[in-house]
Amino acid sequence: MRKKKRKILRTVLLCLFTVILLALSVFMHFGGFGTGESADPKEFASYAGSIQDISIPKEARIIALGEATHGNVEFQELKLEVFKLLVEKYDVRAFALEGDYGGCEQVNRYIHGGEGTALEAARAIGFKIYYTKEMANLISYMRQYNETAAPGEDLRFYGFDMRRYAYSFQFLTEGCKKAGIDTESLESLMDGENWVAGYSNEDRIRILSQIKAQLEKQKNTEQTVHCADMLLQYLNLQGKLDAERDDPVVLDALATLRDKLLAENINWIAAQESRAGHDRIFVTGHNTHVARWESSDSMGKLLADKMGKGYYVIGTDFYKTCCNVPDQASGKRTNQVFYSHDPLANAAKKAGLHICWLDFSKIPSGTPLGELSRDYVYQGNLGEGYIWYMRLLPPSYRLFQPPATLYDSMIFVSEATPIKILEESNTPMQASRY
Repeated sequence: MRKKKRKILRTVLLCLFTVILLALSVFMHFGGFGTGESADPKEFASYAGSIQDISIPKEARIIALGEATHGNVEFQELKLEVFKLLVEKYDVRAFALEGDYGGCEQVNRYIHGGEGTALEAARAIGFKIYYTKEMANLISYMRQYNETAAPGEDLRFYGFDMRRYAYSFQFLTEGCKKAGIDTESLESLMDGENWVAGYSNEDRIRILSQIKAQLEKQKNTEQTVHCADMLLQYLNLQGKLDAERDDPVVLDALATLRDKLLAENINWIAAQESRAGHDRIFVTGHNTHVARWESSDSMGKLLADKMGKGYYVIGTDFYKTCCNVPDQASGKRTNQVFYSHDPLANAAKKAGLHICWLDFSKIPSGTPLGELSRDYVYQGNLGEGYIWYMRLLPPSYRLFQPPATLYDSMIFVSEATPIKILEESNTPMQASRY
């Protein structure tokens, strides 16, 4: 009798353990016990449109497109699709990427007839996420457009980030020589594509500041000065990061500082374009940068505070993503599946809309969809880093914010597929946190 009871107890415990294991497996896969709540699919479909339906207000001067992840094909393809629309309908001629200024200047030279291939130009941007056929297609489009563009109507490619320095240093050196400025002290800072170890961060900043001061005294050196600014931004951020890498308070402060610098760099790009006779620019970056946060000084919030309705932002989200993302420990990239639990993306999926656009200004606030879009809801939010315990912590890959507060409109992708990063070469490339 006792043996029988023990056997029953073992069976019960085994069943309980199996149920718990299955429940945990479901939770880790979906980020919950299911795919989340959904807006009414019929109501959603009545307001949703296609990418070609995107309408930009006449007062908008900076049009930003966000991406919920860096590792999906569809979000990279949207860069080209939306940019084409802006070129054709809204006289936009500048494409600005969350990529380093110098590497993007190399792309800009390529699309204006420079040597090489579109893939080689994409590699110059310096981040693995951009070495894809989708980015090569974007670059090829811009080069082909420029081959027949009228004078002053050519497309320009800019970067507004500062976390790679080789091309910025190269173009700074070239600009100094062209301006007749002695580059001996400048060139002593670098050995190939690496900083010379004999200089401290403060030494490098001092020498670059001196070079910048000399450039500012001369005419027609604005772009070369900007190269110096990019290097100074890099050194200021990197120096603080190296000193306090393990302090989360410092890391948060540096993230805020970076967004401030990104906003300044976009304003510089807008000023360049305005002088060329074009008052609108197109900006692309991670959702966390372009969004108009109420609680933090993101790049998007700073631009919106300055420009008001002159800043128009389109966010993106997915129902389900199979995302190409690097492991935080090993750096190896793998494809990982996540669900956003975004009720709007869920409705898009149920309505059978693979990719669609939703303009929040067209949805009355008194409707269920209008109320939901202005309420706090979950949204997908994946950066450049994956670790297994994210599966146990869904907030690590989601936002909980009102969509219509963060963005003017959104593009939803029902099922996002992973990018394929093309074969590596010896050119150093870096990952991006966002």
